[in-house]
Amino acid sequence: MPLWMFIIIPLGGLLIIGVLFDVIAKRKKIRFDPEEGMKNTPEAERIYKEQHLKETITDINDPNL
Repeated sequence: MPLWMFIIIPLGGLLIIGVLFDVIAKRKKIRFDPEEGMKNTPEAERIYKEQHLKETITDINDPNL
């Protein structure tokens, strides 16, 4: 079996799983709201995550610092 098939088969499988997940979620009318998960987090954790995200964005935009 060629090497490219070892790459395409797992990626295709992941794609099919994602499509099936979306179809089932639409059929059951399940909504995935990221803001809903943030309601239950403590404020300190939310601030930490936001600060980490800002630092990561800064590092990506200016990697020479």
